[in-house]
Amino acid sequence: MAAIHRLLLFVLLHCTISHFNEFTVHAATPPSELFSGLVAQKVSKTASNLSTPAVYPQYTDASGQWLYFPADTWTSSFFPATLYALNTRASLCPDDGLNSTDWLGEARRWSAPETSLESKNTVGHDVGFLSFPFQEELSLDSTNQTAINAVNAFANDLAARFNPTVGCTRSWDTADPTDFTVIIDNMMNLNLLFISANLTGNDTLRQIAISHANKTMQNHVRSDGSSFHVVEYNETTGAVIRQRTAQGYADNSTWSRGQSWGIYAFAQMYQNTGDQRYLDTSRRMATYFTDNLPSSGIVPWDFNAPDDGSRPADTSAAMITTSGMLLLADLEQALSPANTSGAELWKDTAIQILANTTGSFWKPDWQSLLSNGTVDNPGNPPNNDTGIVYGDYYFVKVGNDLLTMGLANCSSGSSASANATTSSPGSSKTSSSASAFMDLGVFMKFRTLFFIVTALYLF
Repeated sequence: MAAIHRLLLFVLLHCTISHFNEFTVHAATPPSELFSGLVAQKVSKTASNLSTPAVYPQYTDASGQWLYFPADTWTSSFFPATLYALNTRASLCPDDGLNSTDWLGEARRWSAPETSLESKNTVGHDVGFLSFPFQEELSLDSTNQTAINAVNAFANDLAARFNPTVGCTRSWDTADPTDFTVIIDNMMNLNLLFISANLTGNDTLRQIAISHANKTMQNHVRSDGSSFHVVEYNETTGAVIRQRTAQGYADNSTWSRGQSWGIYAFAQMYQNTGDQRYLDTSRRMATYFTDNLPSSGIVPWDFNAPDDGSRPADTSAAMITTSGMLLLADLEQALSPANTSGAELWKDTAIQILANTTGSFWKPDWQSLLSNGTVDNPGNPPNNDTGIVYGDYYFVKVGNDLLTMGLANCSSGSSASANATTSSPGSSKTSSSASAFMDLGVFMKFRTLFFIVTALYLF
């Protein structure tokens, strides 16, 4: 019996040590491409071609050329928002030669055609995205009446889609009016309601946002932190009819961009309310995202789609998640007492995702900044391996976030954090937070091993 115990102990130790050898966390620094002169050159060239009537870049063709869509499209505001982001970049990096373009003037020029959408549009719940440039304008000039009118009009549009029985704002209109469809993307529109509530004092907008977030937390987010893309409710009773996907691999899978919207939006909900449940939900969704990344570190279109070599990546999901995790890191650091280890973990993870994505999909010869976004993989034909305007927007925004957090420098993008560890690609060195994360994992594995071995000897 003792020989059997020793054999089992050897096998357990061997398996455990082998598992540890597979788990390697690489330190990363922000990629220099974030601050490449090509970013401004590409965006400025696109900005010089505003047509009448205005059309807006959404995604590229296979050769990297932008395809354009009317203003009354849910993605139209991401390009003007990118121009506002580069206006911010020019102020953060005054010596980087960015002032040859009037970024603020271009941002306002590209935003102006969208004011007509305040009175009539067909984007439904996505008025939150339409409001992005006007939100940016208010951050520069809180008295700008054009921006105030736009934000309030779009917020009222969204509020009009709220059903108190369901507790949510409707996402997609359906042929059957009792089929009340809500997608997780809609969480990103809720911040608009808080901004308008602050402008007008209309607390109803705030309560609508809270109700929608609570229902999404309950019915979209699974117990393991993953998410359904679509939840269908009965409009009359509020009961859940079906939980499914539209953009993902399967009804029970996790579409990565939906997961990224959730990470970001629940962090914003905590920022707006201080409700701990929203912070916990953002953390759980971010943890699921991180734990389910493939060994390549490249964000897939869907985490549960077969990884058979043909599963497309989605750089837009990667960039949204990166920005969302940096917001989450800021919120962790602002806690009292500060959750410094949590903040460091999200920062390190965000920078690693950013570095992996940029290293593989930065495209100097394309009009977009990144390639390999997935617009709609279940479409016929599938729409993937493209540049995507919202992926580029969050790429630029992430650069600004890192600069304001002191994690990057304008000139090279190298880390400016005192706790950062510089390593070459492929290095096995880890940052302090990654080491803490590994230490926790090692502790949990050895604790389990200890109990197993103890039980064997007591047997």
